[in-house]
Amino acid sequence: MQGVLSFPFDNVRYAHAGSIVYPPGGRYGPRIQQDIQLVLLYTGEMNVTIDGRLLHVQPGHAVLLKPGHEETFIFSKTEETWHRWISVKVSPLPEAAIHTLYELPEFLPLSGEMNLLTDLMLNMLRNVPRDDATIRSLGLAALHLFPTETKRILLRREKHPALYAVLTWIHEHFAEEITLRDLANRAGLSSEHLVRLFKQHEQTTPMHYLWNYRVNRAVELLTNTGLTVSEIAHRCGFKTSNHFARLIKQLKGRTASEFRQSSSNLDTKEGVPPRV
Repeated sequence: MQGVLSFPFDNVRYAHAGSIVYPPGGRYGPRIQQDIQLVLLYTGEMNVTIDGRLLHVQPGHAVLLKPGHEETFIFSKTEETWHRWISVKVSPLPEAAIHTLYELPEFLPLSGEMNLLTDLMLNMLRNVPRDDATIRSLGLAALHLFPTETKRILLRREKHPALYAVLTWIHEHFAEEITLRDLANRAGLSSEHLVRLFKQHEQTTPMHYLWNYRVNRAVELLTNTGLTVSEIAHRCGFKTSNHFARLIKQLKGRTASEFRQSSSNLDTKEGVPPRV
């Protein structure tokens, strides 16, 4: 199992975060990566060429990028690609930390904790510089979170491979029409057995998990893009805008309009990743 990223806090020179929506056919680079960076992909798709090697990333995943490599980003040709990022400048980078970085997977499913850290950094960066101690601490926490998430996923896979397979499939196909039978077939289990597994390990049912996941993704789109409510409902697997409106109010206690009105990120988008 992968180790823990470890380097002195004083080695963290700065941390930064941003959010951007690329139009269909967008691209970025080539550039030489300067920082350790997490790129969180929400919509569209992203093909990253790293030193000539292609890495295909689907929505719902976070990518770990390492300094010193030439990177080119090519985004979806048919739809907008929205992603956010956290970059952390560590200098000098201890040899043990470099070894750990290259042991970690290149991308992982997005987690609620990753999103919360990104939200917090984006909010704070409106008022403090990127070399502020609190911002640097949050950037360091994001780097520590990646191996923690790796361990959690590996443990889930080792103990409950069927559950892991279903969760991964939901994260990648949540916009499609999905039934309990579909999920059970993916797991190779009966519907009843899959429901028992979810109740034991996720404290919910497979379909409730699916609808919660759809609502969470929809909230992210509401607060970070200018897509219409109808388009968001369609992209996140809701049958109608009214269905989406009822469910978001039921699960979140707020309407879609209230989420959109509370967002102040749309006019402060920054490029991915930054040139430093």
